Amino acid sequence: MSWLLGICTLWLLMVLVLSNFIEQQQVKNFDLVAAQNFNQRTGLRTECLGSYMKLTIDKSIAFGNQVEIDVVNGSQIEPLTPALAAKCGFSVDSDPWGNHRIFASILNCFAGDEDDTVMDVDMRVRVRGLNKMQHDVYPVTKSCTYNRWASREILCERNYMEVSVNRMPGEITALRRQKPKLARAYSSNQWAGTVSEAITSKYNIWRMVFFTPEQKAMVLEDALKAGHGITTTKSRLAIRTGYDMPETYVENVSGVPMKIIKVTTYFKKQWSVTMLDTVAACPIGGLSFTDEMITWSFPWKNPLLGTSDNIIHEMLMGIDGRLIDSAHMAARGYILTRNDDFIVIKMPIGGPDGYSKSGVVDNQYHTRYVIEPMLELLWSEGGVDSTRYRVLFPVKTPLMPRPLQFVDLTVVEERIFDVVLGPFLHDIELVNITFSGVLLTVMEANARGFNVQDQLFQNGSKAFRFNVPFTDSLVVKTQTDLLATVYTLPIIYGFMVVPEYIAFSYVTSVQVTLRDIVLPTVTGSCDKDQFYITISNGNLGVDYNIMLGTRDLNQELRAEYGIRDNGTHLTLAVPFLSLDVAFELMYSTSLRARADVLVWEPVSKRSLSDFSLACNFPMTMTECFSNGSISALAVKVESVPQLVPKNLRLRDPSCRPKFSNDRFAYFSFDANSCGTTRTFYDGIMMYQNEITSGDGLQVFQQANKVLAAPSDPDYRVTVSCFYNLNETQMIAFTSQPLVRASMVETGYGELHVVMRLALDGSYSNFYVEEDYPVARYLRSPLFFEVMLLQSTDPRIELVLENCWATMNEGRESTPRWDLIVDGCVNLADTRRTHFHSVTPEMATYPTHVKHFEIKMFTFMKDSVVSQDQIFVHCDAVLCAVNQADGICQRQCPSPSPLNPRNNRVRRDVANDRYQRTLLSSGKILLSSS
Repeated sequence: MSWLLGICTLWLLMVLVLSNFIEQQQVKNFDLVAAQNFNQRTGLRTECLGSYMKLTIDKSIAFGNQVEIDVVNGSQIEPLTPALAAKCGFSVDSDPWGNHRIFASILNCFAGDEDDTVMDVDMRVRVRGLNKMQHDVYPVTKSCTYNRWASREILCERNYMEVSVNRMPGEITALRRQKPKLARAYSSNQWAGTVSEAITSKYNIWRMVFFTPEQKAMVLEDALKAGHGITTTKSRLAIRTGYDMPETYVENVSGVPMKIIKVTTYFKKQWSVTMLDTVAACPIGGLSFTDEMITWSFPWKNPLLGTSDNIIHEMLMGIDGRLIDSAHMAARGYILTRNDDFIVIKMPIGGPDGYSKSGVVDNQYHTRYVIEPMLELLWSEGGVDSTRYRVLFPVKTPLMPRPLQFVDLTVVEERIFDVVLGPFLHDIELVNITFSGVLLTVMEANARGFNVQDQLFQNGSKAFRFNVPFTDSLVVKTQTDLLATVYTLPIIYGFMVVPEYIAFSYVTSVQVTLRDIVLPTVTGSCDKDQFYITISNGNLGVDYNIMLGTRDLNQELRAEYGIRDNGTHLTLAVPFLSLDVAFELMYSTSLRARADVLVWEPVSKRSLSDFSLACNFPMTMTECFSNGSISALAVKVESVPQLVPKNLRLRDPSCRPKFSNDRFAYFSFDANSCGTTRTFYDGIMMYQNEITSGDGLQVFQQANKVLAAPSDPDYRVTVSCFYNLNETQMIAFTSQPLVRASMVETGYGELHVVMRLALDGSYSNFYVEEDYPVARYLRSPLFFEVMLLQSTDPRIELVLENCWATMNEGRESTPRWDLIVDGCVNLADTRRTHFHSVTPEMATYPTHVKHFEIKMFTFMKDSVVSQDQIFVHCDAVLCAVNQADGICQRQCPSPSPLNPRNNRVRRDVANDRYQRTLLSSGKILLSSS
């Protein structure tokens, strides 16, 4: 027996030496091996790392796609679920960049075994994009050679614990079969010494007893159904379980919590029963942190795993499943030490072998540092049985708040919000942004023109930037005063931590104040009938009210004034007689009216624009008719707001308006009535009256009552009519717009005077226009009548100033012969002109008519008749009956009977100040028959 133990010991030492050499070679060449096993076409990399195989799926095919793993054993294909992974020896992980890592124990349930030396691992990677109906399938086959088996191998992976033990060569097995009692002689506290004596086979496992620490027995089928993995090879038994299995328990070892799986397996074959105790302990604690350093303490003295005389042959450190050498450790600042109780690994936070990872606490952005160190130990108990302990221990520092900076890069002149938020780690995705309560995805925001972008920095972090125009409807606009606008953009960022899909938000806002308001402006113009108002809307962006005069324009008034709005301008046309127009002044032929426009904002009651436009509009205030009647219009102007037009009157208080309303009073009266006065000015006759509010009384309306008080009239309009004979005379007019309205209305009219040729001296029948030319014999009498038409004023006298005959139709043509000169007959005419009296029987107003007679004659030149036709022309003036100046009182020299008045003398024509009426007869021919 001793020689056999010596051989076994020598064999174990050789294995340890060879194992150490191979391990060191793997440490030096793992980067080269990894590069050689990378498939450029598929983006897959496979590596054999000791007792497991590592498959890396590159982010180029994994990021943003659905990645699924199948495990394959011949024709058996199973999707790799989390439960199956923990049961069968697989772990799956991914980093923030989208790289996926799959670690497979070479003793996994699906591995192919060749003499416990070459293990074949077959898998299948299925990748499907978001827009693909079918997967892209990538088969993975890897053969890993591993001949460094220790008597016991313990593997602590992310999601499972695995322990495997070997069995002895056949001759030792036969020897032990002869003494089966030896296998049973060892108690559970002495199980470590029985590992080399166990005889195992998957197909003759009778039952399994789990210690939790209470005993819990199961048959093999129940253990498999419960989720435990049991694998046997030609020389080994492997038991595997997940950390969360109920058959595990926690025990503190030197203050570090360890997860324990402890199983006794019973093998039954023919006449013998073999009992094999297995145990694995994996740390779930032992970490401590400072701001700069991670410390991992691993208790290497564990009574469950060995005795106090354990000899450590190897103590190696690795990262991400790969062993690293001392040079790598020194370059990264890693420290690996051992004291009486612990193996201690120190790692600087932020080193390049790890990475920072985002997290969320109470909707606040946090980050942590993540690194996955590995500790590999090889020890022996008393120099005989060896244990290889490989612990992969993902380390995550506590989440710490990461300050974010919201930077406003807005250039006000460009009127675009430009904001940046960051920095974030690479595993943060901006999913949506809520502006003013409206949620937009990044795609929707970009479609709206917001230009949402990721800005990447050299250290791998990033920020998010976007632009929003001030004019966008999502920007809240607030007017602080008439000319300033506050543009506010409330923002809620919606983020996602990938690949965990943890959502969080960031709430902020950005604000800019600009004095950029263009208020509505009002302009206007007038024609002879209307005001034309144009309102430029400006850029206030709110509805405003329009007040015209004293009234706000409602929909009805807007329609009445034909308001049109093209989006930038609003126009309306207001008749000058509209109720909303104020009357300022009255002129003789026009009315000065004013349109007052106020644009105001109804919410704040603020005035936005105030505009007034005053224009003179043609308007007949006084009409003077040829029959002596006069009409006058009185207008209520704004200087006498309490005036009641219906209470206005002429000089004769009984003469009231024929029509009146709230703004106008219309009078119609005869020239010789209502106190009208008449005045002559050198041939011009003026009628005049006054419109007032009363005879020494102010007449106003207050509270539906008419009030009168002695006072000078606050309202006086002077109405004047000027008459000329057959022509219009406009007299200059001035007005003083005082507080009291005192105005002059000047009218003009025509007194029509006609000259007719009577058939005989009775003056009862006359030639008409169709009778001309009239043929008369030489020296036969021609009876002419000059008459003022339509006038009914008996105080007017018609006077013939000059009459003459011409050979041609033109009044100024030559030759000419004077018939009446300065109101008297031409004394040089041997056949003198004769005046005939006019009786009341012949005319209603005899003073309005003149009759005179001449003898038919013709013009001679050198005793030869020049032309056998004449035309008679006259100038007539109007005089008052008792007027004693100028032509109206001219006396003719004796013995002329041409005028009933005697002693007339010629007047000085050079001082003529009279306005004459010009008269001409039709053609009169000399009859030769």
